[in-house]
Amino acid sequence: MRRVFAIILAVLLVPAYSQPALAVKIGDITRLGGQRTNVLTGLGLVTGLKGTGDGGGALETIRPLAQLLSKLSDPVTAAELTNAQNVALVILTATIPANGVRDGDKLDVYVTSLGASGSLRGGRLFVSPMRAPVPGSGFFALASGPIVLEDPSVPTSGVVKGGCVMEADLPAKYIENGQFTLILEEPAASWTTASDIAKMINDASDGEVGETLAVVVDPKNVIVTIPKGQRERPDSFISNVLRLPVPMRPSEARVTINDRTGTIIMTGDVEISPTVLSHRGLTITTINPAPTPTPRSPVAADHDVVALDTANSGGAKLQDLFNAMDQMKIPAEDRIAIVKELYRNGRLHAKLIVE
Repeated sequence: MRRVFAIILAVLLVPAYSQPALAVKIGDITRLGGQRTNVLTGLGLVTGLKGTGDGGGALETIRPLAQLLSKLSDPVTAAELTNAQNVALVILTATIPANGVRDGDKLDVYVTSLGASGSLRGGRLFVSPMRAPVPGSGFFALASGPIVLEDPSVPTSGVVKGGCVMEADLPAKYIENGQFTLILEEPAASWTTASDIAKMINDASDGEVGETLAVVVDPKNVIVTIPKGQRERPDSFISNVLRLPVPMRPSEARVTINDRTGTIIMTGDVEISPTVLSHRGLTITTINPAPTPTPRSPVAADHDVVALDTANSGGAKLQDLFNAMDQMKIPAEDRIAIVKELYRNGRLHAKLIVE
């Protein structure tokens, strides 16, 4: 007969005790404003296909092909290209890295068929201009080269390695009006962390007494003013700021569950209120020595209750429960069910995220 045992979490919340503060660098948890990727786009023609092109009936492909031939001093009409089977109309994209690019830099360009082409295998992208995705913007690069299929099972898309050659500088713009912005990465974004960052920068300032260089705008943004004497060459100041240490305070109490992988990730100091939890299949065994105990004659007794307050401090954490379940070898699916039930009944004091 299957026995049902109970885990009793008879605890009271207690004030958080102090822990030694760890520190990370500002640059580890922030990025500079303007440090972001951008995308170039374009339309092009892939030639040299072995009968797998869009076909002569695809006017959206035949028209630009006719225009191209006219520019190459070979004027033709769309009707004359009705048998063209080796050309495909494609859309092009290339990603500019977060630190920007300079004239002559090469980027990978991704190619995707727009028409009826069955495969781009063996084709070559004809020279095509690449523009920013803003209406009216000029072209910044030229793309061309042989198509490489990244996934043979999807022959209608591929990549030209290093096929996008920059024709203009597109540097990242970090500084504006003598200021730059530190943007906190999402896991670290909070008023507390932003305030700590601003305090570290202001405390480390070599400027006038009382000068405020860093100001918190919101939980994700800290605006930093570059001292006037360093604005012509701000690299040293920015580098020093990014290397400043930030004490890591206790993070937000959060439990993240991935049902598919059976993973539980806990951050912060997750508290559990006084409660009684019963879950089938949990067995706790202790050994009670006989009045005259010997190693060969212990007295075994099964208990259906365990209290999670091992330090007798009047408080227990979710980690205490996990430690008990480790000893009892509770499977992942049962652990997940227990955590969800605690949260559903308001006994788990943390944010629960189920992925």
